[in-house]
Amino acid sequence: CASSAGREDGYHELASLFQALELGDTLRVWRLDERATSTMELVWDDGADAAAERPEVPTDGSNLVLRAFELFARQVGMPLRVHVELTKRIPVQAGMGGGSADAAAALFAANRLCGYPASMADLRAWGAELGSDISFFFSTGTAYCTGRGEQIESLPPLEPRREIYVLKPAEGLSTALVYRTLDLGALSRLDPDALLAGMRRAGGLLEPANFVNDLEPPALAAVPRLADIQRTLRARGWRVVMMSGSGTSIFCIGSPAGEPPLAGWSDELRAACFPTRFASRAEDDETVWYGE
Repeated sequence: CASSAGREDGYHELASLFQALELGDTLRVWRLDERATSTMELVWDDGADAAAERPEVPTDGSNLVLRAFELFARQVGMPLRVHVELTKRIPVQAGMGGGSADAAAALFAANRLCGYPASMADLRAWGAELGSDISFFFSTGTAYCTGRGEQIESLPPLEPRREIYVLKPAEGLSTALVYRTLDLGALSRLDPDALLAGMRRAGGLLEPANFVNDLEPPALAAVPRLADIQRTLRARGWRVVMMSGSGTSIFCIGSPAGEPPLAGWSDELRAACFPTRFASRAEDDETVWYGE
């Protein structure tokens, strides 16, 4: 669930449930001589044709991954130069926090390379300097996030390894654009804490009334085809169909009985399909990352 209100600092006040997924990118990191310049290369593994048009992802010092390594080195006072190979599977401009996840993984990798001089609390605080969503990934993988997204309350897993499908149309959206067109007068009046409690009850993940995303209306107005995709999915019996974050990805929970796998509908819906599951990590082990 996500609800937003304006703040004096220009950000929006959030109350959101964040959930990590097994769908993820891969960072491979090589430590270089401290006199070298950190570099980065990008490999696509998103299932699309090699010649497919994709949003531009920078590989210079403006990328969050290299910025994370630079920030870590500055904070711990240690020289750190790296070469990074980033294999992208998380859709770009999808509202799924892919760039934030990569930056968090970079901070974790830097800490491991340097012998763990920083605590997880340090990494969480430094991540918040780079971006609002980055701190989340230092939680258990399920968290209630408030403030501008950097205030993290880790929660027990909702449903371990719950199956979920993510659909990503070719159209992308800028998070900044969605927030600029957000109508603060039309925000949900539902209590986020009550929605969270409902979602955590048995069967709550299959109740559409527990899911609210205040960013969905401006995103649907910007890309009307998203609403068509949602209507098709609901008509075919999916229990929960909702946009993730600021879009344009749509997640689906509660597969209708007797229907073929959603991945078979990609051509009809003109959207890439990513079957995945909920993921988690042990918060009390600061040496283990997701999937390890």
